Amino acid sequence: MKVLHLISSGGMYGAEAVVATLASNLQNLGEDTIVGVFDNAHRPRNDASDRIEKAGVKVIRIPCRGRADRQTVGVIRKLIRTEQVDILHSHGYKADIYGYFATRRLGIPIIATRHNQRGLRHTLAIRLYEFFDILFLRHFNAVAAVSDLIAEELLRAGIAPQKVAVIGNGIDLSRFAGASPTLSEELNKGQRLLIGTAGRLIPQKGIEYFLMAASEVLKEFPSLLFGIVGEGPHRSTLERLIKDLGIKRSVVFTGPRADMPNVYASLDVFVLPSLEEGMPMAVLEALASGLPVIATKVGAITKLVFPNRTGILVQPREAKDLAGALISLIRDPELRVRLGQNGRSLVRNEYSSAVMSQRYLRLYEELLNEKAQIRKPISVSDLTT
Repeated sequence: MKVLHLISSGGMYGAEAVVATLASNLQNLGEDTIVGVFDNAHRPRNDASDRIEKAGVKVIRIPCRGRADRQTVGVIRKLIRTEQVDILHSHGYKADIYGYFATRRLGIPIIATRHNQRGLRHTLAIRLYEFFDILFLRHFNAVAAVSDLIAEELLRAGIAPQKVAVIGNGIDLSRFAGASPTLSEELNKGQRLLIGTAGRLIPQKGIEYFLMAASEVLKEFPSLLFGIVGEGPHRSTLERLIKDLGIKRSVVFTGPRADMPNVYASLDVFVLPSLEEGMPMAVLEALASGLPVIATKVGAITKLVFPNRTGILVQPREAKDLAGALISLIRDPELRVRLGQNGRSLVRNEYSSAVMSQRYLRLYEELLNEKAQIRKPISVSDLTT
C-alpha cells in the first residue's frame, strides 16, 4: 500500500506533528508513505517539510501560486500516477479541496482528517474555504475526526455517518524519554519555575489570557518566568499587551523550536488557554513529558486533562480562574509531580502513536477492500449461487 498525505503548512504545529508521526509509523509497519507539502507563494517557507523529512519520510514540495491554482491540481494528479499511490489522505481544508480535484476519475480512495473544529472567529475568506471544504468532504470515502465533538460537527454538516470515524491523535513517547532541559540553560532559569505555553500565535490560542493570568500570578510570585513557544501573526499584539501589563522582564518569546521534547523538559507547568481546539498535540506532548497541565474546557481537552488527576481545567477567557489554577500548582510541588506522573501514564496507555497508526491502517485497508469489492468481476459461480 502506498499512501500520499497532503498538507498546507504554516509551520511545525499540531497537524504537522500528526502527519510526521503517522507517516513514519506507517513506514515502520511496511507501508510506503509520501508527504506532499504545499509550497505556498503567498506564505514564507517554513521548516515543516524539512522536519518531516528528518523523521525519515519522503517529502515532495508542491508549488501553489494561490487559492485556485489549476497547475497544482495537475502536479498532484501526476504525482499520484507516477508514484502509483493507492490512497490519498488530506489534512486541512486546502489539502482537502485540491486533493478532491486531483483524484477525480482516478479511482483511488480519498480520506481526510479533520484536526480542528470549525472556527467562529476566522476571517471571511477562511470561513468560505471551510464552507466549500464541507461540500467536498461529503464526496470523500472517509473523514476521520480527532475528537467526538468534531465528529458530531461533521455529522451536523451532512457527512454520511458511515463515512465518519473518530481516531484520536497519538505521539511517539520515545521522543520525550530522557529529554534535556536545554531551554532552562538558555534562559538561565536556575531555581525559578518556568510556566510555558506553545502553539501558533493566533487569536484562537487565547494567549492574551495566559499573559493576563501571568500578570496576576507575578504579584505573588515575582521570580516566575513565563515562556511562549511558537510564532504567528498575533505576536505584535501580544508584545504590546506584555508592555501594557508591565511584565516584559518575566516573559520570553522563544519562537518556533525544533527541540520540543527539550522545551517540555525545561517547564514546570504547561498551560493551553485556547478558545477552540481539536485534540491538541501540545497537551499530549506536555502530558507525555510528565508535566501538570492547565487547559481550557474546549474540544477534546476534557479527554486528556482530568481535574486532580492529570491537571486542572478552566473556562476559556477566564484569566482570573487561570491565575488561581497556576497559584495552586505553584504552592504545591507534590501535586505537580502527581499530576505529571498520571498524565504520562494516560498517554502511554491510550494515546500512543502506535495505537493511532494501527487505527488509520485499518481504515485504509477497509477502504481498499471496499474498492476491490466494487471492481470484483462477476464470475459464473456468482451467477449460479
